[in-house]
Amino acid sequence: MRTGAALDPGRINTFGSIQNPTFQARTKPPQCLKRHSFLRFPQRNRTGRWISREGDSRSLTCEVKAVLDTVRADEFSSSVGNPAVSTSYRNPNFRRPNQTVWEAQGKVCTGPTQTRPLSEEQAFKVLDTILRSARGELKDDEDPVSKSQLGAFFAAMTIRANTFPESTQWSEGERLAMNYYWPQLMQALSPDIIFLADPEGSLMGTGSSVGPQFVGNVPSEMRLVGALREVLAGGHLGYEEVQGVLKDVLPLKLQDLGSDSVSESLLSAFLIGQRMNRETDRELKAYCLAFDDELGPAPVADVKSLTHYGEPYDGNTRFFKSMLFVAAVRSCYGESCLLHGVDWMPPKGGITEEQMLRFMGANTHLSPSQAKQLLEDAEVGFAYVSQREAHPSLYSLVRLREHIKKRPPLATSEKVQQIVRNRGRESIVAGFYHDGYEEPLLMLMRRRGVHSGLVVKGEEGALSMTTKSRSVNASKGIPVNYCSGFRTLNLSPADALDGVSRETFTMEVDARNHGFEPTDTPRTDRSVMPLVLLFNCL
Repeated sequence: MRTGAALDPGRINTFGSIQNPTFQARTKPPQCLKRHSFLRFPQRNRTGRWISREGDSRSLTCEVKAVLDTVRADEFSSSVGNPAVSTSYRNPNFRRPNQTVWEAQGKVCTGPTQTRPLSEEQAFKVLDTILRSARGELKDDEDPVSKSQLGAFFAAMTIRANTFPESTQWSEGERLAMNYYWPQLMQALSPDIIFLADPEGSLMGTGSSVGPQFVGNVPSEMRLVGALREVLAGGHLGYEEVQGVLKDVLPLKLQDLGSDSVSESLLSAFLIGQRMNRETDRELKAYCLAFDDELGPAPVADVKSLTHYGEPYDGNTRFFKSMLFVAAVRSCYGESCLLHGVDWMPPKGGITEEQMLRFMGANTHLSPSQAKQLLEDAEVGFAYVSQREAHPSLYSLVRLREHIKKRPPLATSEKVQQIVRNRGRESIVAGFYHDGYEEPLLMLMRRRGVHSGLVVKGEEGALSMTTKSRSVNASKGIPVNYCSGFRTLNLSPADALDGVSRETFTMEVDARNHGFEPTDTPRTDRSVMPLVLLFNCL
């Protein structure tokens, strides 16, 4: 029988091996729940899971504490281990990127139509900063330019010069600055950076042999350098080639602990270069599937249905983030739900599900096997798994991803994961923001072999839709609340890759058609607490 045990604050303590602080349970709902303003459901659904009912002493509005070590109310905002602001979750051991070069990366490390060439003043400032950093001449208040930044910046400049349309190739100011500084930079930069800036020895007009002769400094770099020659020329790679590179160089170490470590400049160049060239389906599939079995085969749950939710790992910085609570409510109706993400991720560094769970006292160190147990538990049906626990090799890239500034291909592929598989029906739901990524996401879902897939253009690229009416001045392109997906009519996941009938659909959800009046979405910026309180007060 599914009872209030689904909300039992002590359930997670059965996993004794988990290294996470244990808190006292908050046994009473927040004061705002005592008003008759929250969602009301029948006492129990057909599966036996208890759900809240007006006047029922068990009513906690579907706060799924089965995955929470809940905290006392007086610890809600004061616990050092559960900070309330998203920026507090950034690893303090990460060195900050140099701001001058980082801002320039935001302009040049992007696509053929989005790139904004630097002005002469900007280009001279950036290259001067790089030169002074290489010589150890920066001021005390300036952060050094990291290898990751150098790799991303010079790879972007090379790709722009080789393959971009004239409007986003080098500006006249960039050419003047490069002609002035390159002879000095060649004397100060390491061979890997010179290779990225001039792989064929012809781009800078110096006839240097460093780029053409570079093969890498350690064995693990050799395949990466070969792949980079193709990427820097605007080319694409095969599925096995991308997977081979990733498995050669990951996981990264927080510190360079030995001569066998791969140069972060090369890996940064590879990641940002593939994004600038716009990844092919083969390349995206390689990123998506490369580390599926890193910790062994994914556990297989035995539940009626399982929905995987994938939102941007870098979180929200402006609007209400609702998917954690939606998944919790759905689990109360017998629809098992699995969320995944990280504690903190660049470039936005916004609020994530993991931050919200930690703020509420959650145990965010569940292994995939422990998540499977919760999904199968007749009184729970809900779990969250961190990338840190499921795919540590990919999680090791967080620091590097901050320094490359822009989103790499992983920002797309990591949303379509099957950390736990299921014997019954499976669905994947993922959010997106930038036009053009809806079809690649659906392609990855079909490749996963699930019965149904859905992509949603929610606010900030998350899954949260808005009730706000679309402005007449809204930009062109796919509107917020746009959805696209497929349903497999043949229920066998093994047959879902090809030769199976699928029903596809697209729609734009208008809240007014569902009885909602247009309203502005609550803004929470980078604070976790308003999100939790907004849900509690529904």
